[in-house]
Amino acid sequence: MAYVEGFVIAVPTARKEDYRKLAESAAPLFKDFGALKIVECWGDDVPDGKITSFPMAVQKKDDETVVFSWIIWPDRETRKSGQEKMMKDERMAGLTDMPFDGKRMIFGGFDILVDA
Repeated sequence: MAYVEGFVIAVPTARKEDYRKLAESAAPLFKDFGALKIVECWGDDVPDGKITSFPMAVQKKDDETVVFSWIIWPDRETRKSGQEKMMKDERMAGLTDMPFDGKRMIFGGFDILVDA
């Protein structure tokens, strides 16, 4: 069964277009190295929590928006080898201006439990 890599980040709201361009530029690289699908979602209804929440998890500031993204890979091994190959690919050099603070990104890999 497929493997999912998920991300949550806070992006300055004023840099939405910069983020969209970065995501569009990176998507073909992920696909070249085995990703089946890349989805980038700009927060629309992402409430603050009392104990935990997406905004709290990424320490969202008032001028930022939460972005939720995922990449579907055929399996965990393809994800691992794809990431390694991407880091060595010369096209990555053009993706240096990250419109977010990577230290506040949360991410992880997940086995699919239900796919209905």
